Amino acid sequence: MSEVLAQLPRVLIVDDSRMVRASLIKQIRDKFDVREEADGEAGWQALLLDPTIEVVISDIGMPRLDGFGLLARIRGSRLSRINTLPVLIISGEDENEARMKAQAIGATDFITKGTPRVELVARIEALVKLAQTRRELEESREQLVRRNQGDVSVMVVQIDGYDALCGSYGHSVGQLVHRKLSKLLSAKVRKEDTIAHLAEGQFAVISPTADLDAFGAFALRLRRAIDTIVMTYKEHRIRISLTIGLASAHGDADLSLEALLQLAIARVAEGTLMGGNRVVSEAGEVTSENLARFSRLAVSVDHALTQLRNGSKDEVRRRLRELVHTMMPLLELMEDDLRVQMNLAALAEKAQLTALDMHTATSTSTSTSTTTLVTSTHPGFNQWRG
Repeated sequence: MSEVLAQLPRVLIVDDSRMVRASLIKQIRDKFDVREEADGEAGWQALLLDPTIEVVISDIGMPRLDGFGLLARIRGSRLSRINTLPVLIISGEDENEARMKAQAIGATDFITKGTPRVELVARIEALVKLAQTRRELEESREQLVRRNQGDVSVMVVQIDGYDALCGSYGHSVGQLVHRKLSKLLSAKVRKEDTIAHLAEGQFAVISPTADLDAFGAFALRLRRAIDTIVMTYKEHRIRISLTIGLASAHGDADLSLEALLQLAIARVAEGTLMGGNRVVSEAGEVTSENLARFSRLAVSVDHALTQLRNGSKDEVRRRLRELVHTMMPLLELMEDDLRVQMNLAALAEKAQLTALDMHTATSTSTSTSTTTLVTSTHPGFNQWRG
């Protein structure tokens, strides 16, 4: 029996009511290994001492430390295994104010004391899967960082109005839409990218690149592809849209995956407030117009060199024209000072640079060097530079 329990996901139930704890344990003990505590302080100590806990279920009103206090400690912990734990809050159906407060602190989901067993188990299983997915993503990111020197980007993709969709047409229709998006993502991402299911109607794509120019273009293509899909349910024609948030480590290997995910999720929330059906980065909304403008900015030579070291010559070849454009002022300076007889005119011709392009490259070099000093600390500028 102990071997079976050891294989079950461990859930911590924190409630000062022995009857409530007993009732919850009775409903879920065949699916989960349960640990119980009678107040928030005891629950907190359990979390510090027991690294196997995967989900926390907590009441709000408790002695010593209430549910709000426990939740705040969890989200404020410096231990990633604790601050990323899914937390399911027990509340009454009429406790909207308490739910809003808990959500603001970082609650993952809510249940009532009368939640049916099937729904309760399904929700806990979803949260266990969320915890496991984040661990797997963190491991994937660590491998990516080692290979790509911190050049990692995250995209969070959310189906707009997913809860309303399930409310109008039923949860089975929502799941059908969810699976449709999952298949579409799987078909469109590169083999080196990783896809993860974060929640119902929400996915993450983790990519070994700091080039958010290309990442943003992919997000726009994905959003447009979804726009063309019409689903029929009974007499209803259902259209869906996506809001996508982007975040990049910008070569910072110390930035955790959880931090990147939270940044991308925050940008999804920002896009939702704008009305949804948007792609949002740290520089604001991404559109085909400003993406085209950003794509004309100088590409990162450092990033191109990193790609070459990693064996991605084809990726560099696709941007040779832009690289020549970026490096032309430096090459001209080398030629002026060192007199090595580089045939820059032939190079420009091969790269199909016009005289106007070369003039722009030279003048942009001067202004860009100044601008970089002023704005390099602003992530919105560097985001599109890769």
